[in-house]
Amino acid sequence: MITGIIVALPEEISSLTSKKICKGDCFFINENILVACSGAGPENATKASQLLINKGAKRLISWGCAAALKVNLHPGDLVLPQTLITEEQRQFSNLHINTPWLENVLDHLSPLNPYTGPLAESSFIVAESADKKLIHKQTRAIALDMESIAVAKIAIEYKIPVLVIRCIADPVSMSLPKAVSYALNKQGDIILAKLLWFLLTHPSELPGLIKLGLHFNAAKNKLKLVANQLDIIVGFEQNTAIK
Repeated sequence: MITGIIVALPEEISSLTSKKICKGDCFFINENILVACSGAGPENATKASQLLINKGAKRLISWGCAAALKVNLHPGDLVLPQTLITEEQRQFSNLHINTPWLENVLDHLSPLNPYTGPLAESSFIVAESADKKLIHKQTRAIALDMESIAVAKIAIEYKIPVLVIRCIADPVSMSLPKAVSYALNKQGDIILAKLLWFLLTHPSELPGLIKLGLHFNAAKNKLKLVANQLDIIVGFEQNTAIK
């Protein structure tokens, strides 16, 4: 059975494989695992999910980093949500998320102390700490990302299982450096030239970027530990059809 993994950024893909995958492309990292580099945002994640299904994927994984919405989550913490919440704050039914597959993965990854609380959706970068706290208050979600709900929507449309594997990069107390939002274009790509220009003209942003880089590395290192169990994760067999 082919498992398709959607990853937004090349830096996150490096937690799975050393192979370089261009945005919009996919690659078999072994005979059963097909990885796609989607780019950031729900529209890109939707396209990548459809691509993987067209290539034969019978279940999907949303893989990468997330922002913490709850104060007790720290950089590197693993989140395996049982519930996903859209921007309209409509919860997906647990029937679609809390599958035997997820239960099996939670059991095998229990030494990594995964969190299972709700994960919320955002179609744009939520940069400010105050905004992250507000989303938590509104939804009770513990974490947030831009792609997982889009991946889940495609999986539900095709009645196949979906799993979300995310690690915390930025804690709720951290406001992202403005350079990040400035350098991200509408296609979900970080434009390095814009990032460097912003740093040149706003040198006070550098410490925040360094701190974010350290947090990102903590998330990526935890994802690498999860990737060490990938054969077990994708080796779980079940009836793939969701009724």
